Amino acid sequence: MERYKAGSYDAAVIGAGHAGIEAALACARLGLKTIVFAINLDSVGNMPCNPSIGGTAKGHLVREIDALGGEMGKAADATFIQSRMLNKGKGPAVYSLRVQSDRQRYRMYMKGTLERQENLFIKQAEVVEILCEDGHVSGVVTHTGATFDVKAVIVASGTFLGGRIIIGDVSYEGGPDGMFPAKRLTGCLKDMGVKLMRFKTGTPARINSRSVDYSKFEQQKGDDDITPFSFETKNPGENKITCWLSYTNENTHNVIRQNLHRSPLYSGNIKGIGPRYCPSIEDKIVRFADKERHQFFLEPMGLDTEEVYVQGLSSSLPEDVQIAFLRTIPGLENVHMMRTAYAIEYDCIDPTQLLPTLEFKSIGGLYGAGQFNGS
Repeated sequence: MERYKAGSYDAAVIGAGHAGIEAALACARLGLKTIVFAINLDSVGNMPCNPSIGGTAKGHLVREIDALGGEMGKAADATFIQSRMLNKGKGPAVYSLRVQSDRQRYRMYMKGTLERQENLFIKQAEVVEILCEDGHVSGVVTHTGATFDVKAVIVASGTFLGGRIIIGDVSYEGGPDGMFPAKRLTGCLKDMGVKLMRFKTGTPARINSRSVDYSKFEQQKGDDDITPFSFETKNPGENKITCWLSYTNENTHNVIRQNLHRSPLYSGNIKGIGPRYCPSIEDKIVRFADKERHQFFLEPMGLDTEEVYVQGLSSSLPEDVQIAFLRTIPGLENVHMMRTAYAIEYDCIDPTQLLPTLEFKSIGGLYGAGQFNGS
């Protein structure tokens, strides 16, 4: 691959998801000439796992980001379609704000914010190599050979790095939401002496709202008095949609138990470590075998789409099994699944390699952010 000089920047950010966006904006707002790379510009600010912001513990983090000048709280306030303060039946110390965002509006808000930010430049490209001189980063190289001189690099690759999609016994290289994975950067990081780990996460199916009988679900309305995420938001807007609550049942659990041998979690097809915060429904049924039911929510993806997110039913079971267990639930007997649930394996780092500043101990000017840090 022939290389050519494409420019000089103070900082390069690899990835433009939640972490990459905040890193890029922070650098640019501090006066640094910054370039942020995304494999596809349609992935900037995309929420492939869950179109919501906040929730238990995470809601507190969003407030902290806002207090430090971040953008997530403002974007959530500008694009939410339902807002709820969770845990209101408990003490104020555990109140937790969560909003359901319009997924496309959130993405466009964030992309537009990056595009308009002074000192910030956006580039659609896959970064395949990080260059170093005398133990300090000196540049990045894209898949087309474009070479950028930089003084610092922040890797915020999310679940793209070495991404592999797994649905039952089907697996293939891929990033979230049908995007391409980032493949070649893994080898470069290993050559630099970075210790990598393999993690796994997953996402539920998306279904067509028109195929749901909502009369068999319990309404989950938003708050009458809206609490904004950002301290700067004065007019937070209003709720525009209703979410819905229901539960799995013994028939659901039987379908899943009868097909556990086809689950990549138990067949060995998944090698990565799963996070504790979002276990799949098959994992819940095995680990909590005494529970007769598990709750889940139907959450609209936006105002201009019929897609509904099935929160709480993450799965990597084969597609036919997913359809079968969904249809055991009252109201979903005729459900149409628009996007199949899947697990995704990806490369991340052992975070003990980082200083408290999130800079690598052994490589000057190289930083990690977000899920790349094993979070």
